[in-house]
Amino acid sequence: MTAGISTPPGTTAEHELAALQREHGRPLFALLLRLCDGDRQRAEDLLQETFVRAWQHPEALRAHEFDSVRPWLLTVGRRLAIDARRARQARPAEVGDGVPEGARVVADHAERSAATLDVREAVKTLTPEHREVLVQVYFRGASVAEAARTLGIPPGTVKSRAYYALRALRRVLPGYAADLR
Repeated sequence: MTAGISTPPGTTAEHELAALQREHGRPLFALLLRLCDGDRQRAEDLLQETFVRAWQHPEALRAHEFDSVRPWLLTVGRRLAIDARRARQARPAEVGDGVPEGARVVADHAERSAATLDVREAVKTLTPEHREVLVQVYFRGASVAEAARTLGIPPGTVKSRAYYALRALRRVLPGYAADLR
């Protein structure tokens, strides 16, 4: 849209606004995209806001001293981008639904308690030999060699009993199978 299009004062026809967008939308979007560090969504929002301002101020678009309205649109868009950047810097960073990388994830206390009871009951179903090995290796954190010394059995026997004990637990606790690998 250029100066000289006549419409009744104080109104902007939809076709004039569409023409304005066709003529100046691409260069304005390119500027906003640079100002938004490549964030297309933010640039599109600012582009839309710039054209809303143009719709709200048709008198600025029809000023006779302008050969083109592009400088006015670029100035408005630039100021909107600067204001948006300042507003983002003034408030705390937004947090999404995801868990921040490196954050500790702690299960709900009730879920943890229920899981503990399930595992205790399942361990009671094991033979005493298998239970002894699991207690040493998994609950007390002993190495295979340390468990072998404590239980008075060879390290290979500790490994095989631990394997068969976990296999039995997987059958008894099917919902926990992924945790028992």
